[in-house]
Amino acid sequence: MGFFSSLFGGGGGKKGKKIVDAAKRWDLRGRTGQGSMSKVFQAYDRDIGRTVCLKLLDRVKTQKFEERFKAQGLKKPTEGEVCAALSHINCVRTYDHGVTTKGDPYLVMEWIEGRGLNFLIETKNAQLDGNRINYTTQLCDAIAYLHAQKFLHRDLCPRNVMVDQEGVVKLIDFGLTIPYTPQFCVPGNRTGTADYLAPEIIKRTTTDHRVDLFALGVTAYEVFTGGLPWERSLSSDETLRKHLNTPPRDARSVNPKLDEKVAKVLMKAIERDRELRYSTATAFKEALVALPKQDY
Repeated sequence: MGFFSSLFGGGGGKKGKKIVDAAKRWDLRGRTGQGSMSKVFQAYDRDIGRTVCLKLLDRVKTQKFEERFKAQGLKKPTEGEVCAALSHINCVRTYDHGVTTKGDPYLVMEWIEGRGLNFLIETKNAQLDGNRINYTTQLCDAIAYLHAQKFLHRDLCPRNVMVDQEGVVKLIDFGLTIPYTPQFCVPGNRTGTADYLAPEIIKRTTTDHRVDLFALGVTAYEVFTGGLPWERSLSSDETLRKHLNTPPRDARSVNPKLDEKVAKVLMKAIERDRELRYSTATAFKEALVALPKQDY
């Protein structure tokens, strides 16, 4: 039975969640991050005998988030269920998921030795030189795979991308990921990170996979220029207004060294009219690969 069949009435019954004693299973070695609903640690997992990335979600906040979907009659898979359904070199690998004895959901993921894409961009790190097309096309592969598995990420941004020591890009954080079905794409709330929200989300219209493609385009724009298509605002509301009412800055105005053909590809990826963007992540990748100059 497929993953979606088990979620949406394919029979088989509902399985109980795995419950573990956090103190007995994991030796926490340090906090590595914190989101609005979770804390992330490097930890030694005694069950599988390796260093892992442990994500502990806040039980109350997670329940409130999931109740938004229940109120609409929707069964949203948990982050653990989504991650367990994915298997791709450019998506972080998940070993296990369940709940702790305190009721907090957990995910056990591969520990990635590397750096965040946001860090590489913000520090203008030399690691990007000669790898911009390479990293971006790997990210295209991750998004193409995710869409093929009938999921929408909904929070693609450099903060949620890692690059390991071998130069392999890893898409992380599937906390806002939803099934790519009509029921989940109806007009709704503005979920995601403001700087990467597509205009159709801001306008609360019906959405599709192109919301991820817009976020992918903004991320690529940052990778190649070091800046955003719209200057950062003091408030998220102002950011959203700019996305709707102000044309994005030409990529060459942010990075004058960009080749005109590269800039054209980047600008198409962030078209405010979704009909004018690349239709798929693979189409965006093909445009990047076709660029005559590949030493970015």
